[in-house]
Amino acid sequence: MAAAGLTPDMSNVSVLQFPADSSTLPEGFWSAVDVWIKKPHVLNKRLCGVTETLSKEAENVRNLLDDVSVHGVSSQVLSFLSSKNSNAVTQENHKPVSRTVRTFVPKVNSYGTRLQKEVVVRDFGRQQVTFVPLEEDADGQVSLKEDNVYQIQLCSQDCEGWFLELHILSPGTWFSDGVVYPRLPWLTSDLLPKLVRWASECKSSEFKSTLSLLPVEKYSLMYQQLKDKYKAMVKVWPEVTDPEKFVYEDVAIATYLLVLWAEEQQEKGFTHRQSFVDLGCGNGLLVHILTSEGHPGKGLDVRRRKIWDMYGSQTVLEEKAITPSESFLFPTADWLIGNHSDELTPWIPIIAARSSYSCRFFVLPCCFFDFYGKYQRRQCKKSQYKEYIDFITQVSQVSGFNTEEDCLRIPSTKRVCLVGKSRNYQSCEEADAERRRAHYIQSRQASPGVRGQRSDFRNDEDLSHENGARTCSGSWGVGFQPRDRVESVRNCANLPRDFVDSVVLRVANVLLGMTAKDNGGCSTDWNQGGSLSVSEVAGLMEQETLQLLKKECGGLQTLLKNNHQVFRVEGGRVYVRDWRDGKSIRVDTKRKPVAPGAVKTRFCWFHTHHPQGCPLLTQQCSFAHGPDDLRPSTRPLKRRKGELLLNVLNEANFGLDDV
Repeated sequence: MAAAGLTPDMSNVSVLQFPADSSTLPEGFWSAVDVWIKKPHVLNKRLCGVTETLSKEAENVRNLLDDVSVHGVSSQVLSFLSSKNSNAVTQENHKPVSRTVRTFVPKVNSYGTRLQKEVVVRDFGRQQVTFVPLEEDADGQVSLKEDNVYQIQLCSQDCEGWFLELHILSPGTWFSDGVVYPRLPWLTSDLLPKLVRWASECKSSEFKSTLSLLPVEKYSLMYQQLKDKYKAMVKVWPEVTDPEKFVYEDVAIATYLLVLWAEEQQEKGFTHRQSFVDLGCGNGLLVHILTSEGHPGKGLDVRRRKIWDMYGSQTVLEEKAITPSESFLFPTADWLIGNHSDELTPWIPIIAARSSYSCRFFVLPCCFFDFYGKYQRRQCKKSQYKEYIDFITQVSQVSGFNTEEDCLRIPSTKRVCLVGKSRNYQSCEEADAERRRAHYIQSRQASPGVRGQRSDFRNDEDLSHENGARTCSGSWGVGFQPRDRVESVRNCANLPRDFVDSVVLRVANVLLGMTAKDNGGCSTDWNQGGSLSVSEVAGLMEQETLQLLKKECGGLQTLLKNNHQVFRVEGGRVYVRDWRDGKSIRVDTKRKPVAPGAVKTRFCWFHTHHPQGCPLLTQQCSFAHGPDDLRPSTRPLKRRKGELLLNVLNEANFGLDDV
């Protein structure tokens, strides 16, 4: 990063060179600038976003700078806006100058009633954009932050190619608050490189910007309120899932729905709070938050969770297998929710449409399911995720909804939601709409390549009972299978111990045999074995063994990783683990002895099976070298986790009913 002064008015300039093959310029420059203008939170994590006033919505935007100049803008700012760099990429004089105003929305409102704004001046002729910060108080009085005016310009030299320049009007008096106004070095170390990268790649997203259907400032305020209110859940989370991810993700989804519903109330003049049903509610936290915030509703899921008992009687959660049928319509519900609802996802627009003409839906797709099985790709020009979102959009439109797409701000790669707030037909046309739905569902069932969504077997009695239930309840199609009430563990943990031991021994013997000759029988050189790819290891197994492993998630590789005492799996290759090696465990070359009396509940595999035994001494190894070395735990059992959680909740005054 080089710096060079150009004119007296531009006393500080930072320059960053573009890659030699930047074929996307100059168009890519404006694409990158638009990201920084409209989505500054992508870089500045302390912002929730901005609201930008478009020219068509505010005719006086063009005169805003002139209005401010009357109140004390110096001639230095005006000359800064109109100055011209000799290396600038100047285009035709008729290129327009666009002026808009963006209002910052911090994640935490620390400014009270004072609004932080910027006039953004896009000069398409000079290929430059200037940011003029303003502050507006509660009385509407506007003042200029002259010290923080800056400009970004695209420049070119024939022999050196393209480069980006950052001009600072008053670097000596630059003000930083760490939120709206970043530190001056940050502009050169973070902003400029990002703009160069975005301009060079010039990628257009497959999806809309985040929170495109909501007022960002309302979302930001409510999210902070809910986060502060429900953050105690992180400390008492009883599930095996990551509490930070799931609690704050559900808080963000709840915030989105609450703001969406508040806007709907205002738009349609509702006097009541919208009711809802969450289909496939999982841990139920989303239902708990929405209910606690005043919206009547309930959640349904095929499997009860531990945390359900913590919420209290006001949160209605039902353990029930949901099958698309007349038995699972909700004519009194205003909204149906599908938050990562898996096999129910494509059915939710259908269920909402058939429940009542006024029923709406919100769905956040995750895993890819069709009506009767796993979703099969049909296009290769889109990403799998985009193709599936388009499929659910099509289902929604065929179901009769005007469908809107948005992107949530949650810690997940699957963030795109679909919202059906209104119908694309009149209520008197319901019969025709229903015929379209039925025909579409039938066409998907008959589509080639649709396979069942489950690989586990059920006995004939179970299938006969379920099919009979579907027939009696007016099912919409035989073939849909809800997930099992009891979640099957398929991580190789439930495989027979003798089977696992035989696979481990076979693979280890082959790896050790690869270097046995090189070892030359020397007892001082512990045989570390060779390495094989996972596919080569699979070639050692009989077909019957592979078929059994194929039913487990991750298969053979998962089994090998589960036995981490024996194997190290890296980069798709399998090695014998050497516990003296830093790759196996981060230790010093002089490994500290195991503390006297340390618990050793498992035998050392190497002591038992390796031709040269364990490379560690008994007092250094965390595993038992023979029966005499076993030291079972003598600590008393811990208190029941549920009791501890309830005590924490009571101490935190979380406001839950006694359970």
